[in-house]
Amino acid sequence: MFCICRYFNSLQSECFSTCFLSDVNMVISAPTGSGKTVLFELCILRLLSKFISAEGRFVHIRGTLKTVYIAPSKALIQEKLRDWSQKLGSWGITCLELTGDNEFYNLRNIQEADIILTTPEKFDAVTRYRVKDGGLSFFSDIALVLIDEVHLLNDPRGAALEAIVSRLKMVAQNPEMKSSSLAGVRYLAVSATIPNIDDLAEWLMVPIQGIKRFGEEMRPVKLTTKVFGYTPAKNDFLFEKRLQNYIFDILMQYSRGKSALVFCSTRKGAQEAAQRLSQIAMTFGYSNPFIKSREQQERLREASLTCSDKQMQSYILYGVGYHNGGLSMKDRSLIEGLFLNGDLQILCTTNTLAHGINLPAHTVVIKSTQYFNKEKGLYMEYDRSMILQMCGRAGRPPFDDTGMVLIMTRRETVHLYENLLNGCELVESQLLSCVTEHLTAEIVQLTVTDITRAIEWLNCSYLYNPENYAIKKGIPSNRIEKHIQEICVKKVNELSHYQMIWTDEDGFLLRPLEPGRLMTKYYLKFDTMKYILQAPSNCSIEDALHIICRADEIAWIQLRRNEKKLLNDINADKDGRLRFHIFGDKGKRKKRIQTREEKIFVLANDCLTGDPLAHDLSMSQDITSICSNGNRIAKCMKEYFIHKKNYKGAINSTLLAKSLHQKLWDDSPYLLKQLPGIGMVTAKALHSMGVKSFETLSEADPRKIEIVTGRKYPFGNHIKESLLSLPPKVEMKVEQAECPRQGKSKIVVTLTRLSQPLISTKRHYADMVVGVEEDNLILSHEKISRVEEFSSPYSATILLSSPQQGKLTVKADLIFEDLIGIDIHQEVTVWEIVSNVIHKPGMKQVSSFRLSKDVFLVEDDAHCASQAPTEEPHELNESPREVDSMPTFKLIDEESEDGAPAIETEDNDCQIISERTVFDHIREKAKKLPVLATSTHECCPSLETLTLIRKRTRERQLEVNNIIEIFEDAEKNEVPLANDAGKLHPEPEASTSRTLTEETIFEHIRRKAKNFPLLDELKSINTKSSSLRNKPALENQSEFCGSSVGTFQESHSGVSRSSTDTRGSKLVTRQVQYPESSTEANGKQLCSPVMPKRQCCSVELAGEGTREVDSFMGFKSVFSFL
Repeated sequence: MFCICRYFNSLQSECFSTCFLSDVNMVISAPTGSGKTVLFELCILRLLSKFISAEGRFVHIRGTLKTVYIAPSKALIQEKLRDWSQKLGSWGITCLELTGDNEFYNLRNIQEADIILTTPEKFDAVTRYRVKDGGLSFFSDIALVLIDEVHLLNDPRGAALEAIVSRLKMVAQNPEMKSSSLAGVRYLAVSATIPNIDDLAEWLMVPIQGIKRFGEEMRPVKLTTKVFGYTPAKNDFLFEKRLQNYIFDILMQYSRGKSALVFCSTRKGAQEAAQRLSQIAMTFGYSNPFIKSREQQERLREASLTCSDKQMQSYILYGVGYHNGGLSMKDRSLIEGLFLNGDLQILCTTNTLAHGINLPAHTVVIKSTQYFNKEKGLYMEYDRSMILQMCGRAGRPPFDDTGMVLIMTRRETVHLYENLLNGCELVESQLLSCVTEHLTAEIVQLTVTDITRAIEWLNCSYLYNPENYAIKKGIPSNRIEKHIQEICVKKVNELSHYQMIWTDEDGFLLRPLEPGRLMTKYYLKFDTMKYILQAPSNCSIEDALHIICRADEIAWIQLRRNEKKLLNDINADKDGRLRFHIFGDKGKRKKRIQTREEKIFVLANDCLTGDPLAHDLSMSQDITSICSNGNRIAKCMKEYFIHKKNYKGAINSTLLAKSLHQKLWDDSPYLLKQLPGIGMVTAKALHSMGVKSFETLSEADPRKIEIVTGRKYPFGNHIKESLLSLPPKVEMKVEQAECPRQGKSKIVVTLTRLSQPLISTKRHYADMVVGVEEDNLILSHEKISRVEEFSSPYSATILLSSPQQGKLTVKADLIFEDLIGIDIHQEVTVWEIVSNVIHKPGMKQVSSFRLSKDVFLVEDDAHCASQAPTEEPHELNESPREVDSMPTFKLIDEESEDGAPAIETEDNDCQIISERTVFDHIREKAKKLPVLATSTHECCPSLETLTLIRKRTRERQLEVNNIIEIFEDAEKNEVPLANDAGKLHPEPEASTSRTLTEETIFEHIRRKAKNFPLLDELKSINTKSSSLRNKPALENQSEFCGSSVGTFQESHSGVSRSSTDTRGSKLVTRQVQYPESSTEANGKQLCSPVMPKRQCCSVELAGEGTREVDSFMGFKSVFSFL
């Protein structure tokens, strides 16, 4: 089924019984090109044989027994995907590719797949990112793990491979997995020739019979290798260009006139190498070493006429060609056919050909062992697996019995490649350098839940092996375990210190926190996440951009000497293009860029203008890496700020992430570049005719667009149709609504879709963020998963605490995920609310007073229940209370619930307060006062004290009997006259007071009535809360404050309540403030005429700290009722 060959070679025959007739783990070390792929297929067939029933029928259940194939390169994965899909598709076997090139999958695809082909980084990222929605749920179905090129462990990328295998081993050990396929998972790892295969076998739990070693004798074609070292140039680019001059001489010496593949790191490098070789061959005339016969010359001439690539036409005539992904399919097929037939003797190609199409040659030349990494923006050494794949193309079994590999590298790296090709390079762990990030990922996925599990996870890694390669050299074997524990404890403490994880007091239990989850989700370095955690609270776009410039993900970007002049000119910004600049110590723009962080900052600002000045190839590649990594970091910052409810940070980081994704600022004149089919040239042409936004483009004439851009019909129609890729138009309204809840304001945000959604495969996501600008606080965040489908109109209601003074600006933002220039921003101002009436500038407000914090009012329980607001302020520490029956001194009818003075909105139809109206109202209210119930307070006054109080009260009542009517039943209720000791309390010395007569009272009223305001109606003040002051012997006894009657305004801020249990009854105390009294009234007291035989409370005037006012409701200094 799998093999098209009629028989197995010696390697395959020796491994057949172990692969197909058993389930043991295996590690196989063999040279490249020895037929190791067949061993993978034998193991897959062994697994699929479990679906064969007793009757011999193949009964397949999708996704139940999974195979995971892990390879280092996407090209190798895609080759296996095509091969296995073709061979197994007829059986109903589903293959799924998990690489960066394939993002069109979901969790269901993973669960239903039978064979998952993936790179280590992608598999690690998928299982990290989707842990919340079941990212590890398919682990239980994994029955076979195939690891190709396992010597990748020795590369920096090997840490990801090590982490995912350790994760599989940890999950498999879980007791809940005993009955699953994962509990008996089988590992098969193959590698090139390596000396320490036993260490790999121990890591993968391979028995002795599963270890297979094969030397160069197993290679079907004998391979000869040569490594040439050259003097480095000023930079890597010039070094690679210089090597082109040596290729022809090497080929003439070692290729023996046979076919040769020349591997180059870039497409342009392959073209230049082919050009150089054809130019040299041209100088030989008819003695061209690459042309063997006249027939070959004729075939090449005919092929050149059918080739559409003009450069290729001239090269083909001399027996030289190039092959890369930039060629058309027709030209690519033409070149491959000419090379396989032997007409084209020299083929210059990129390294992707080493993994893809099978084009073997006698000689393989590796021109430079470095390649340009687009993501990191610099030249890096090839992975070991890539070098071995290139070498594996040397030798054609049907035609040649030998092969030649020629490696051109720098002098200092010659020994590395000699050891690699000779199989002398040890495979060591690379996990220690990034163990913090991988340990955090395991804690987030809950595979590690305590410190012992963390140590166990590290023991499952390749880092822990008998030779302790990557731990520390020279550590005795008996201290390895202790050293592993020290590493775990150190990393856990570091994560806990930065609040990535939570630990208990003993540091044993481990739980993930949101910063740790975000670092794991976005695959960030630990140091980068620390920069995000240290971001300022009012993080601006510039602050966020500086964080990205310091990130470890782009720390490899170098400041080259030849770049400084251009960077200095860009930062000088004579045309005012840049939004941000690099400044010196004196606040002026720096004239010299000196660090890589400054270079990254300048390049990012230059790119985001939409029309960058940096067109150099290396700088353009740097910009690409900055934007791709910066977008990922900014998204992490956005989610972190949303978690911290930081409004400004969340908005700014979201806008920065989108700008880096589109390489445009939100105010760029080239926003139309975001639309498909519009590049920089078209965007500039549209800008010249005044079309700068999506709205103006929708109104533009298609024919005029064609004229301006110099394009033909129907280009203008296509440009207009590109607007269909935009999300539907949405209107957002933010309004303040009436809120019945005390101290709260209600904000209603309404989204209405104005245009009908079009049928599109692309989903548009958006974030709706509502926040308070002054407090920098997010009130609400909502993710709109699909703008085209939400129920329109959609309303969201947000409650917030009303401002105590001034105003609050509530902002609502609808921010789309990818596109810039279409976000919606609205705001509404919330004013201070007094008595449920919004106080705005221009409205007249009656001045209000606050009672002194030393005054407590005893409040009737029934009255409190009836007057309680719907929601108490959050500052109050409430508890159920019972209070004694106490009269409510409500002198003026009041509409407000909380006792705050009403706002005066009209000056007409007001009633003048006079002596007669005041006392008429007092008499009316006094008739309704209830009788106090007997109090059983534990600090009740003594018999002597109460007797003196009653005596004095009667004397004063006789003096004012013509003014105030006294309750006839005031003497009915009795209170205990003795304390617990049975002694009488002496009368306080401070009880002296002035005797009031009718004349003195009216004289004071006349004097104070001059400042009384005009009120539209009398409103009584609801003294909802009162209390008794706990002082021995009741020092200030229940006397009215001399000449001070004020309006009571209850303060919600600073309110305190206390309760005292007294034999089944409780006292409710609420702290309120008193109005400032005049200086002559300070310290004077007046005994209450309505509280004989009852508890009294002390009243003290707040002489300082209260604000002055011009007018108030009621009296400023007449009576204060408690």
